[in-house]
Amino acid sequence: MTLNDVKLIFEFVGGLGMFLYGMNIMADGLQKAAGGRMKRMLGYITNNRILGILLGALITAIIQSSSATTVMVVGFVNAGILTLSQAVGVIMGANIGTTITAWIVSMSEWGEVMKPEFFAPVLIGIGAFILLFAKKEKRREAGGILVGFGLLFIGLSFMSGAIKPYRDAPVFAQIFTTLGSNPLFGILAGMAVTAIIQSSSASVGILQTLAMNGVVTWNSAVYITLGQNIGTCVTALLASMGAHKTAKRAAVIHLMFNVLGAVLFAVPMFILFRLNGAWASSAISSTQISMFHTVFNVANTVILFPFAGKLVALSEKIVRDKEAEVEETTEQQILSHLDNRILENPSFAIETAKREVVHMGELALDSVKLGLTAVATNSREAVDKIRAQEKTIDFMASALSDYLVKITNLSLMEDQSEQVKNLLYTVNDLERIGDHAENIAELAESKIKGEIHFSPMGQKDLEQIYSYAQGAVENAVLARKNEDAESIRKVIKFEDLVDNAEEDMRDKHIARLANHECRASHGVIFLDLIGNLERVADHAYNIAGYVKDEM
Repeated sequence: MTLNDVKLIFEFVGGLGMFLYGMNIMADGLQKAAGGRMKRMLGYITNNRILGILLGALITAIIQSSSATTVMVVGFVNAGILTLSQAVGVIMGANIGTTITAWIVSMSEWGEVMKPEFFAPVLIGIGAFILLFAKKEKRREAGGILVGFGLLFIGLSFMSGAIKPYRDAPVFAQIFTTLGSNPLFGILAGMAVTAIIQSSSASVGILQTLAMNGVVTWNSAVYITLGQNIGTCVTALLASMGAHKTAKRAAVIHLMFNVLGAVLFAVPMFILFRLNGAWASSAISSTQISMFHTVFNVANTVILFPFAGKLVALSEKIVRDKEAEVEETTEQQILSHLDNRILENPSFAIETAKREVVHMGELALDSVKLGLTAVATNSREAVDKIRAQEKTIDFMASALSDYLVKITNLSLMEDQSEQVKNLLYTVNDLERIGDHAENIAELAESKIKGEIHFSPMGQKDLEQIYSYAQGAVENAVLARKNEDAESIRKVIKFEDLVDNAEEDMRDKHIARLANHECRASHGVIFLDLIGNLERVADHAYNIAGYVKDEM
């Protein structure tokens, strides 16, 4: 091996690195540009599989990776956000969306103006200029997309240049003749390369770079491409390890879908190549690889779409239910909902965290409601339930805080960073509401032990302020869930009512004490109760304020 050979190997590896890094930067910029649209996509995923296919294709086209999309789907299924039936459509769509990268790579064959070396440096220059001097977030996103796009093409140019001196080498002809004459070898080669680099888009890009130099034959390209579609399933299969059985089934469906498609195409293509040997051994272009890749994935989806239900049923037979499966604890369920696989996409990760924050809010609200039952009816059962829920609320606060910190380390837009910060603050306020509910439970327990009963007037006042505090928390949770301005206004109204009622009730209670209408020991519990309710309303007000800041 000469020094020049080493130089060309370095050039190829460097080109591959630039290609992968450029694709990553471009996908990151596209994700940011999509912004809230990515978040809204989650709400559109229903049992309508056609809609799921469209969304899967769109998401993959944006993030430039079917592997990442499928890993997210595994995470969504594991978190209980998607059912297996819903996941099938998204997985099918992801295979179609990944063909976008192949078309971007093949652009260099569409004329001199489209060649990487012609316009890629200009794209990088313009993009870098925008990134350095632009202040607005949207412009900086556009700059990132341009730089990524340019680096992707420069990487392709480096890879192509490194291969060019060897295009007449007998070794290439021998390799692709072997792979083309034996479908199994071709498919295994495609699988192996894709499994190693964990990206079908990148492995197809490498194949297209070889095709640009005229060293890839039609039959070898077809079999390798089919293998690449199977190889991309490895990422999702690895991601499903340690997940629920339902998430494992989603990964298995992805594998079955691509394996069945590869078999359905490999058999007729093998026959066609046998009938026309000249065509089989002729060189294939990068654009023709893009065309086959697209036709395969679209046709595979059309053929297998009617059998989506059968794929789900078959996956359930492959990944069977354990006979004595241990039921998950509440803590395990919470951790499974905050699945790290969903961190592949910041918008979806934020939406997932928001769902769990709302769930935490509903638990805190339930604890507040139970507090009135405990105080009004001297219910020990309500006291015990509040304490049990407080442990869950504390666990959720810790788990959500950790998950939100992980999200802050992702590439976020300015408004996303603001929302994550507000979600962290909300978690803290909800945890404090849970603490106050526990304080109320302790006061109720003291009331039960001391056989304390409030006067009819005191009981009526307590129920009134309780309804206000409960209304404040209920609307704060609704405001966080729906980003609803009307709910925010109601929180403000209820918080004012609580403040006024607390001040009025404190004065009236002191007057009753002065007139010896109730005991001092009773009064301490009563004043502590209304004090806790006033702080509950304050925390609800804070939560509504965070939502208002985002609107």
